[in-house]
Amino acid sequence: MGAGKTTIGRILARKLGKRFIDSDHEIEARTGASIPWIFEIEGEASFRRREAEVIRDLTAQDGIVLATGGGAVLDADSRAYLKQRGRVIYLRANVSSIMLRTSHDKNRPLLQTADPRRKLEELTAQREPLYREIADLVIDTGRPNVQSMVQTILAQLGALENSGAGPARSPDTSTSMTEQSRTLLNVDLGERSYPITIGAGLLSDPALLAQHIAGRKVAIVTNTTVAPLYLERVAAPLRAAGREVMSVILPDGEEYKNWASLMQVFDALLANKCDRKTTLVALGGGVIGDLTGFAAASYMRGVPFVQIPTTLLSQVDSSVGGKTGLNHPLGKNMIGAFYQPRAVLADTATLATLPDRELSAGMAEVIKHGAIIDAVFFDWIEHNIGKLMARDQQALAYAISRSCEIKADVVRQDEREGGLRAILNFGHTFGHAIEAGLGYGHWLHGEAVGCGMVMAADLSQRAGLVDAATVARVRALVGAAGLPTMAPDLGTERWLELMEVDKKNEGGAIKFILLKPLGAPSIQNVAQELLLATLAACVGPQ
Repeated sequence: MGAGKTTIGRILARKLGKRFIDSDHEIEARTGASIPWIFEIEGEASFRRREAEVIRDLTAQDGIVLATGGGAVLDADSRAYLKQRGRVIYLRANVSSIMLRTSHDKNRPLLQTADPRRKLEELTAQREPLYREIADLVIDTGRPNVQSMVQTILAQLGALENSGAGPARSPDTSTSMTEQSRTLLNVDLGERSYPITIGAGLLSDPALLAQHIAGRKVAIVTNTTVAPLYLERVAAPLRAAGREVMSVILPDGEEYKNWASLMQVFDALLANKCDRKTTLVALGGGVIGDLTGFAAASYMRGVPFVQIPTTLLSQVDSSVGGKTGLNHPLGKNMIGAFYQPRAVLADTATLATLPDRELSAGMAEVIKHGAIIDAVFFDWIEHNIGKLMARDQQALAYAISRSCEIKADVVRQDEREGGLRAILNFGHTFGHAIEAGLGYGHWLHGEAVGCGMVMAADLSQRAGLVDAATVARVRALVGAAGLPTMAPDLGTERWLELMEVDKKNEGGAIKFILLKPLGAPSIQNVAQELLLATLAACVGPQ
């Protein structure tokens, strides 16, 4: 509802040389009555029956672009017709955007309530899984440029056709087609804007990566764990297309996110006479992405790079936003640069080879996005944590896309962490201290952040910002994700020393990202006695 289906549908039909049909308009033409009148006189159930008949008839036609009503997916037969007979494009908009677009529209009977926002949240929770179930493409409509969105849709439709999947489907092929559905998001940063593509099987579509590589030389940076699984799948099509491909294979682990690894990348680039048109490809998790990005920002004062994240943590967080860098023995990510990639290609199929511990680590960042920005998303994670940990493809795809959508919106508003972007560090002040205190690699980054979020929630309660029930919810969800909820005993002085070395701090004062309430962040200093009380309560046996 209010996502722009009619506007985009009309332009798309014109570009494709097809007829445009709006199912709501067709219902009104058949009945001679307006949609609000049908709702008022006959009720929603009668309207849905009429809608299902129209969907059945229209999907049997060829050469059309069909815009359905937002609730068309509620009927199982309609979902089946849409899924089997054409390409389904889900135009996704967040509740705030829909509110802006529909606030003065009296022709939407479902929103004629005392609390339309709450109604939209309920409709989103009900319909979102159904949209995802049948969609071939999920397009973020947060961008104001409609023509740009249409071009994105056309390009992705072409990519799906080239992948060998036909536009019409039968029930026995629906599973494979669901796996090929893609979500398209955009990090809107003006001339530094770039697309995020999320979906299963992206590494099997070499055209996706090739379109973001302009020069003849490509350097793929990966590690000893990922290289045997995916390096050749990425490199072979590039070589076949005539590009000169080299690879740099680093040891795997947070402890190797250091100066020596960066020099190894530079040594390889210089030895192969790589120029300013060389594209670096980061193939791996957050360590590879951060280090490759820093190498790209620094080599010859800046060369293009593409992120291909292969872990959940990197797909939902570190690959998006342009933060690059290295660890220092005195602090995590203290040396680096803001440098945006040309594109992010998140192939969810790579999560099938991810160890359980790494999956849990990535879930910490998913939980973080709900806790600081979107309470409805936090509720969804609570209800679906079992599916997420069981690697349900639809649940993971939604968690990844919503996380990227949240982060992209924050980065758009504050690219270089001048203020708002600091909220993305919820749990990180404690988490970074854990990593540095234990030694990088002893705990995974996501494990430290997960525990850090419990500590930050506890501190939020002590500061009078949230109640005990909120802290309990955060602790329970972190635990359900397989993450530690009690911090290691580093010693009080060591804890304070490590937290004082934090990029958010100013004038020696430790700044914390706290909850006020769940789903909303607060950046503030706290009295030391409150911090000490949190350390006393949250440090214990592992």
